[in-house]
Amino acid sequence: MIKEALLKVYDVHYKKLMILSFLILLVCIGALFVTRARTGEFFAKGVSLKGGITMTIPVDYAVDIHQIETSLTNKYPKADISVREITKSGKVSAIIVEASDVTADELETALPEQGIKLEKGQYSIESMGSGLGQRFFTQIIKALIFAFICMSIVVFLTFRSIVPSLFVILTAASDIISTLAVTSTIGMKMSTAGIAALLMLIGYSVDTDILLTTKVLKRKGEGGTVFERTVGALRTGLTMTATALVAGIIGLIFTQSEIIRDIMLITVIGLCFDLIYTWFQNAGVLRWYMERKDGRN
Repeated sequence: MIKEALLKVYDVHYKKLMILSFLILLVCIGALFVTRARTGEFFAKGVSLKGGITMTIPVDYAVDIHQIETSLTNKYPKADISVREITKSGKVSAIIVEASDVTADELETALPEQGIKLEKGQYSIESMGSGLGQRFFTQIIKALIFAFICMSIVVFLTFRSIVPSLFVILTAASDIISTLAVTSTIGMKMSTAGIAALLMLIGYSVDTDILLTTKVLKRKGEGGTVFERTVGALRTGLTMTATALVAGIIGLIFTQSEIIRDIMLITVIGLCFDLIYTWFQNAGVLRWYMERKDGRN
């Protein structure tokens, strides 16, 4: 009964749900511009994108990374500093200090004041110049643009129709924009691992949208209304997304790696938005398009 009631709401109010998805997208775009107005960037960049210093320090004693980060930030207010821990078998085995706008010498002076032992040869320092980080970030943006152009060409050649093809691409772009809006709002710094997760999200988004568009446009001969074909795609699509969500949530809960945790968090957020943009936005547009084109349901 609940399933039938939900499908009835989905059938009757699909235009309202489509409009809701566009409103969510507009709110997310607004959030990005608010972040840019406040910080000068659409989202915070980590050291791997912004440039700076990464210190990896092995520890075999208890450390308070939040206290260390707060103290370093107070000491160097113009610097961008984050401290995270590496765990092994449930115990902290090392800490990683990522910092920009501060020198390695300054960190080597400040960390012992926080109770961190720096023994020569026992810790490592990696440095990335701001120019190199900026060039790397520019190349990533170019790669994303190139990926969207290639997707647009392939999708158009597949469906030979401009409107459905454009909205497959819009859905993927909406996923990326909305995920960035959430991560920037919660203060998450985007790293190269985060960019990899965003690229992976494009694949997830396009998979479900191609499934939906193929079912609705290219399988009209199988019979059924546009809504019935959409529901058929919905069952398969929800199974795909639910499987990925479960894997992402398990990874987010049980992983001991900060990098993997960031990837899983971005993946989970993006998949949640993909449910909205695929089955509210894209499905609504496809149904509206088919009803106008055929003059019937």
